[in-house]
Amino acid sequence: HHLFNCFRPQPPQGSRNDGSSLGNRPRKDPARSAGFHPSGSVLAIGTVTGRWLLLDTETHDLVAIHTDGNEQISVVSFSPDGAYLAVGSHDNLVYVYTVDQGGRKVSRLGKCSGHSSFITHLDWAQDSSCFVTNSGDYEILYWDSSTCKQITTAETVRNVEWATATCVLGFGVFGIWSEGADGTDINAVARSHDGKLLASADDFGKVHLFSYPCCQPRALSHKYGGHSSHVTNVAFLWDDSMALTTGGKDTSVLQWRVV
Repeated sequence: HHLFNCFRPQPPQGSRNDGSSLGNRPRKDPARSAGFHPSGSVLAIGTVTGRWLLLDTETHDLVAIHTDGNEQISVVSFSPDGAYLAVGSHDNLVYVYTVDQGGRKVSRLGKCSGHSSFITHLDWAQDSSCFVTNSGDYEILYWDSSTCKQITTAETVRNVEWATATCVLGFGVFGIWSEGADGTDINAVARSHDGKLLASADDFGKVHLFSYPCCQPRALSHKYGGHSSHVTNVAFLWDDSMALTTGGKDTSVLQWRVV
């Protein structure tokens, strides 16, 4: 399942990648983030107002509406085992929910407090025991999903296998940053599902392809143009046959064949 947003400017509200409408009622809040439950049957969508929605992907019905704070929800992400939902906000907090009924029922477990700027990216551990977050002031923090407490000992997370690699800051993606780069130059990264490639989307209309892990400073990459302005997101298809990128001002979605 793939759904990811350009978000700058906003996409058609409630739009889905097959062109059909998700949900039967108007959405007043522009969407900012989205994430599927592992079952694929429920989609969480975060908006710019702190509100977030759960939608049934088969019936397109609205399952629930929740609100956390009053600032934009920058990331919504279900854990790999489907037992948790993390909601990262521009109020510097991550709200964690326990999940039941295949994503249709959620209960607030707690909130992760420790960042001093807004949440930008989030990745889950493969075993769902913890997750890592990036923030607007370039922090990397780790969290225990069952307690919502910050993990402060490096040994605890040193050998964690991460289910995804969307955080633009971290040891495994250190090499994507060129010398003198501004911390906002790279908007998104994605690791291929076979764990061999890493794609990045930047403010200069370029998509870079690296080997993963990308730990060496200023790592070599293949560079591709196609967008006319900043690239806001990137993702690999489930079989790694293609990558998809979204543009900001050009409002385009480009497909890239992986060869």
